[in-house]
Amino acid sequence: MENVRARDVLIPLEKYPHLPYWFTLKQAIAEMEGAQLEIDGRVSLPRMLLVFDEKYQLMGMARRRDILKGLEPKFLREKPLQYRKKLWDVQVDPELSELSYGKVVEAVIKLAEETPISEVMLPIEVTVDYEDHIVRVIYEMNKHNLSLLPVLRDNKVVGVVRSVDVFHVVAKVVLA
Repeated sequence: MENVRARDVLIPLEKYPHLPYWFTLKQAIAEMEGAQLEIDGRVSLPRMLLVFDEKYQLMGMARRRDILKGLEPKFLREKPLQYRKKLWDVQVDPELSELSYGKVVEAVIKLAEETPISEVMLPIEVTVDYEDHIVRVIYEMNKHNLSLLPVLRDNKVVGVVRSVDVFHVVAKVVLA
């Protein structure tokens, strides 16, 4: 771990799911569902994707839960969490929910087709440099409570570092 740099654990941008900000939630879902990451023989699914502008400048990232939140009816998204929780405390007749299921699915599909990913993405708070030591990567992940950091080289995004891959490096050292 002594000489491990961000470059040593990054996933190159061309292998990580990313898309332009005008893509819809439906397109974002398709991108994530079609992506598989294979690192050191281990296969995993991406937990988020990167969002770029028309000049290929990084704008933000969207996690799976951001996309799912984007599929909630807009009136719910703007309400405080406590209000939203109360809606699920109501006992509903199972027969009644069967009748409305089709309308809920239609509404979710419509939201997925009409909502741009930029509406649910998170702005980029922090990045690391290609040459940054892995200790700095860990520090930034902990400080900002993030599991993925974009990696820059000459001010251009060249990839991402995931906490799972950083953890793997740390595990090799600790368990050696």
